[in-house]
Amino acid sequence: MFYSRMANEKGRGATRNETSGRFHLPVREADGDWLDALPAIDGPAPRRRTSVTVEQARRIITRNNSPDIGFSQSINAYRGCEHGCIYCFARPTHAYHDLSPGLDFETRLFAKPDAAKLLRAELSRSNYAVAPIAMGTNTDPYQPIEKDWRITRQCLEVLAECRHPVFITTKSNRILRDIDLLADMARDRLVSVAISVTSLDPAVARTLEPRAPHPLRRIEAIRQLAEAGIPILASLSPIIPAITDHEIEAIVERVSQAGAREASYIPIRLPHEVAPLFRAWLDVHYPDRAAKVMSIIRDMRGGRDNDPNFTTRMRGQGVWADLIRARFVKARKRAGFTGDRLMVRTDLFRPPEGPQMRLFQILEEQER
Repeated sequence: MFYSRMANEKGRGATRNETSGRFHLPVREADGDWLDALPAIDGPAPRRRTSVTVEQARRIITRNNSPDIGFSQSINAYRGCEHGCIYCFARPTHAYHDLSPGLDFETRLFAKPDAAKLLRAELSRSNYAVAPIAMGTNTDPYQPIEKDWRITRQCLEVLAECRHPVFITTKSNRILRDIDLLADMARDRLVSVAISVTSLDPAVARTLEPRAPHPLRRIEAIRQLAEAGIPILASLSPIIPAITDHEIEAIVERVSQAGAREASYIPIRLPHEVAPLFRAWLDVHYPDRAAKVMSIIRDMRGGRDNDPNFTTRMRGQGVWADLIRARFVKARKRAGFTGDRLMVRTDLFRPPEGPQMRLFQILEEQER
């Protein structure tokens, strides 16, 4: 098994970094226990640095037909996420690349710099069917490396040009950099943004989402986006029993005051390799209640660490799930939220223009 460091590494979420072999890829093994002895021999290991590898994608729009997901198209400009949220359900995707869903997911990132060009080409296809595109469904489109790579910005520029609808999910106030594009699209009801606020407690956020912006910065982002006329949904996902569930009412009230138009939540999910990573995180940060947290999670997930079934995976089941749902509904009603979905228009779409796009169309016709 790949080296597993159980002591928490400053600024990172996962406390371990091992491969699972779930995709039958070669499992890397340490030679005896010499890696575990390195700190005693050479002193503390150097802080793990973030690396970014260019990924040469052939297409950028991913499609799904899951019945409990409210979109059919998505764009993910990056693989892996430096925010390091311990609960991230995208962590297992790194296992497919023979990388660890643990620290590798947070430090060995992949970027798709041709995303905007690929998007322009796909939107130019004569058989393209317009449907809202979701950004941030796998990894955060505004994680720290977006500052330099600007791939999300470039994709938004294409979507704005084509008047194409988009949903954005992020837990970063870096989205404010693109408020000009978003405000323009919002005037035509072409965009809605979901800002994730899982805790208002900085101490909790530092361990839960170590490289994500401070909770108050996210609240301020909601305020500024709302003032610019951009419809905002505040996401409390995930709600973690005995860790963040006591904040439900306070978070709903705070995001309402900031200008969010709606709020939503999902009880914590622990698919595949996320479950052992989360357990290890509990042992380091919340050893006093680790057993209680997992007991409640299993109660909400039909006796398992995770419920993979459509619909129930997003809601949970049992007494604890019902209690969280009742509290959330009451808090949302008190805050004035109505439960209405933030809809976007699809009737304003116009394909990209210009000689380059005509060339793409000619090549497509020749392929037929």
